[in-house]
Amino acid sequence: MIGNNTGRAFLGSFTSAGGLGVTAASVDRETGALTVLGSTDAVPNPSFLAVGPRRDGAVLYAVGESAPGVAAAFAVDGDVPTLLTPAQAVDGDAPTHLALVANHLVTANYTSGSVTALPVLADGSLGAAASVLRHEGSGPDTGRQEAPHAHQVLADPSGNWLVSVDLGTDSVRVCALDPATGALRLHGETALRPGTGPRHLAFHPSGALAYVLGELEPVLTVCRWDAVTGRLDVLGEISVLPEHETADEAVRTYPSEVVVARDGRFLWTANRGHDSISVLTLDESGEKAALVATVGCGGRWPRDLTLDPSGQWLYAANEHSGNVSWFAVDAETGIPRHAGSIEAPAVSCVVLV
Repeated sequence: MIGNNTGRAFLGSFTSAGGLGVTAASVDRETGALTVLGSTDAVPNPSFLAVGPRRDGAVLYAVGESAPGVAAAFAVDGDVPTLLTPAQAVDGDAPTHLALVANHLVTANYTSGSVTALPVLADGSLGAAASVLRHEGSGPDTGRQEAPHAHQVLADPSGNWLVSVDLGTDSVRVCALDPATGALRLHGETALRPGTGPRHLAFHPSGALAYVLGELEPVLTVCRWDAVTGRLDVLGEISVLPEHETADEAVRTYPSEVVVARDGRFLWTANRGHDSISVLTLDESGEKAALVATVGCGGRWPRDLTLDPSGQWLYAANEHSGNVSWFAVDAETGIPRHAGSIEAPAVSCVVLV
């Protein structure tokens, strides 16, 4: 039984590296603490998760980051998530991210450089893939950008557009999705600085700005977003690490996730290699960001960063150290203070209900 002071979290992990699959945990809202309830390895490498509504509760969705890739829907009524129906093929390889958009689940398929839309049925389960939109292009890093690599998909705040972030092509694509048919249509593409390898994007709470985090360079690209026209325009760039640390070739940094405070005052990034969380302040307009601090992530290789609904707690999924750490966020400075952690082998993401 979950009380008023208890929430629910779900952890994704790489089963191929010893992870437990999808793990359910309770959340103490007063302390931020997680307690593991149970897990399932019904889907291989459920590296990213999302929660959607159901008539009688919630549904948990997962990608299976494999080749060929799959997506799956889980019932979460008990302590162990259970598959609603067998996993569906996404007609792409290594899906790394997913989002719920216009009655569809959309996946970003990293290896095949494509985006897939699957219908969400009345009971929350998934239908067969309705459409696949393939990206085109490459980038200057021949080891990582030899072809398109779609890394993230998400709906814009208006719900009218789908954006996909492609590490391989140094660009963000804006797409339209037909809710009746699931057809995906490319609307526009915004080029970022070559070689930055964009990984993830987060919107400002005003809905008028977006922040794109590079993986191949530790930079944040600030963009203006127009939800009426579906246009994304680059405004500027800022490093998410202190200058003297970005120059340290001995410690290559691969940022992974960007999170924006619900009041728009702060922004945080997770930095693999540097094994830190960066804290940036945003001005009133949201157009200017300033790096104010970096703190340890509580482990190694922070692959994901999640803010709880209250804004009090920040969670880091530390893949290589196999743990999830949580931090109390200072309301005045935005600087997180380590408060605890749990073991979670090969963990890759945290989602909160």
